[in-house]
Amino acid sequence: MLMDKEKFIAGLNGLDSNNKDVICLYNEISALAMRCGTAEAEKPAARNAYYLSMEFLIGRSFYNNLLELGVLEETAEILAKKGIDISVFEEIEDAALGNGGLGRLAACFLDSAAGLGLPLHGYGIRYRYGLFKQAFKNGFQTELPDDWQRFGDPWSVRREDEKRTVSFADMSVTAVPYDMPVFGKRTNRLRLWQAEGSDEAEKISEYLYPADDTEDGKILRLRQEYFFSAASVGELLDKHVKAHGRNFEAFARYNAIQLNDTHPVLAIAELVRLLTADYKVDFAAALEIAKKTFSYTNHTVLPEALECWNGDIIKKILPDIYALLVKIHLKQKEELLAIGCAEKEIAEMAVCAYNCFSMANLALYVCKTVNGVARLHTEILKDSLFKTAYCYFPEKFTNKTNGITQRRWLMLCNKELSALIDKAIGTGWRSDISELGKLCGKTAGLADGFAEVKAEKKRQLFDYIKARDGVEIPRNFLVYAQVKRLHEYKRQLMTAFAILEIYNGLKDGSIKDFAPSVFIFGAKSASGYRRAKAVIKFINEIAVKINADAQTNGLLRVVFVCNYNVSYAEKIVAGSDVSLQVSTAGLEASGTGNMKLMMNGAVTCGTMDGANIEIVERAGAENNYIFGATVEDIERLKKEGYKPLEYLERPAHARAVNALVDGSFSDGGTGGFKELYDSLTVGAGWHAADNYFVLYDLESYVDALLKINADYKDRRVFAIKQLENVANSAYFSSDRTIKEYAEDIWEI
Repeated sequence: MLMDKEKFIAGLNGLDSNNKDVICLYNEISALAMRCGTAEAEKPAARNAYYLSMEFLIGRSFYNNLLELGVLEETAEILAKKGIDISVFEEIEDAALGNGGLGRLAACFLDSAAGLGLPLHGYGIRYRYGLFKQAFKNGFQTELPDDWQRFGDPWSVRREDEKRTVSFADMSVTAVPYDMPVFGKRTNRLRLWQAEGSDEAEKISEYLYPADDTEDGKILRLRQEYFFSAASVGELLDKHVKAHGRNFEAFARYNAIQLNDTHPVLAIAELVRLLTADYKVDFAAALEIAKKTFSYTNHTVLPEALECWNGDIIKKILPDIYALLVKIHLKQKEELLAIGCAEKEIAEMAVCAYNCFSMANLALYVCKTVNGVARLHTEILKDSLFKTAYCYFPEKFTNKTNGITQRRWLMLCNKELSALIDKAIGTGWRSDISELGKLCGKTAGLADGFAEVKAEKKRQLFDYIKARDGVEIPRNFLVYAQVKRLHEYKRQLMTAFAILEIYNGLKDGSIKDFAPSVFIFGAKSASGYRRAKAVIKFINEIAVKINADAQTNGLLRVVFVCNYNVSYAEKIVAGSDVSLQVSTAGLEASGTGNMKLMMNGAVTCGTMDGANIEIVERAGAENNYIFGATVEDIERLKKEGYKPLEYLERPAHARAVNALVDGSFSDGGTGGFKELYDSLTVGAGWHAADNYFVLYDLESYVDALLKINADYKDRRVFAIKQLENVANSAYFSSDRTIKEYAEDIWEI
């Protein structure tokens, strides 16, 4: 990476800040950094990798880019001399071009690749509005458009001369690329496509994840996925022809394409279509080229998240792709018959069944590798979700446990802890995260210093919450945090019940000697997800009651922060003591919030699920708090017949769960709380009662929370536990993950 630091500092010193508001200063300083760094991606390497993702949850670019360019501290000092606190730029909100872990992982991967000097570039969509802005009205989530560009977009460069046309049966759409530089040892590129043309065309890049509960909504989602996949693959093929002529057999030698979940899988069909239709490559040869080019990352074991597209919808707007998918399906069937697969096995792996096209099965068939994102997750893919494919093609399957970028999630968001680490082991860890392991054996001596750092980060977090959400939290409180997407399997509802049990215990005196604690939630629910929105309302109702109770609010408080995003996460992960990772065992593919909290010195209170297993293996069971059913327990319960009502025979459980329906809290007449209660006690047409085993795990969860609370009273011993997590967190850097992708899959 080339950065003219002297030019930047001179320009910043000469900046006239008089009578300029925050937005004006933000744009001027960002533009200066772009000029003195480089807005241009470096020349492609001999072989490059490309990351296709529906989401890139990049967050606020200002601080992170200045850090990557090596001028963050100098910028803060120069602005201070001008009477400007650099924190004022927190007013500039995040670019929320993602929904959760999938998009944040994509952003971390780009950061790590640039930081390591690896040629990895991203492709996605430049949404006009990001994930909605969340507001609370009487405790209910409401959604507002997120006009993230209202502050300007100084970190993007429009490439008018590189626009492309993407064709549908009923219209043509202009795909205009906007490039965001990704700074590090080399400058890579995130290219986001904006849809332009007719009003109908522009809808394609208007909203992230538009509602798809109608046929029109499904068609719009399909257009989005094809739009960015086709634009990206078409560009790569054009560049190959320009550089290497029609030597398409060499395409995979120069290009590795990673499909981030099923959203971009139509890129496979588009590459084959372009090769056969535009360049008259034989179909079988084109398919072989695709098989050498693409790799697929699976992010979920939930069947509803594995996209299947109705053939009639595909045929309606993409008839050529439909015909090609049928051809690929028939070719797959021919190949599977040739190796002796039974009809049932073929049906399980089929690209098409009953006029529905499975994007996961298309990826499994064509991609050269298929990876899960935590060791347990990958084993579940092999043993159940993709069991048949694994039996026949075991060589395709690999694991790549997720990671997070320590540059944003430690150096940027926790300068105080970073300085403590520098003092203890030197600064080498900043360039080689594996050196963080040098903290092992030093944690006892650092406990007091760490406790001071954590107290300061809590102060900053509590001030932020008070300013943003108007909730005051006393300085000495223990912080439990559950911050992630709102979904039933993530079991925020179970935490709500646990809080009620603790609250009731404090009220009746059965819980004594309790360290003052706050439970912090941060989450958005999908706009049409009624149960998830009811959970948010329930937690907000609990918060109002508990925070107003003078008998207990000196010991227990609850806050559901509004509009949780990357910038809020930076504050919460640094200020939290306990990371609540309580998903039903076997359902969380990996998690990355657990890694961010660990790296900042939070102990994990969680189930043996996702990456929690590997966190505990590295940091030690004695330094974390594991509870609840295992995957094996869940399977046994399903076979034996799980009876959740038996667990309501425990009075504490019954009192907490009955609060949904006994008048303790109001759902505003929506019926949402009754539906939550029924989902646990009688089930619904599409699932059995308590299908996420909330009631089964609730007792052990409460016990774990109280054990943490008791242990926290010895602050020094607890600080050592927290530091042991920091010391063993290097494995969960996305630098490690990206090195594995680069060596094992992309060969870059």
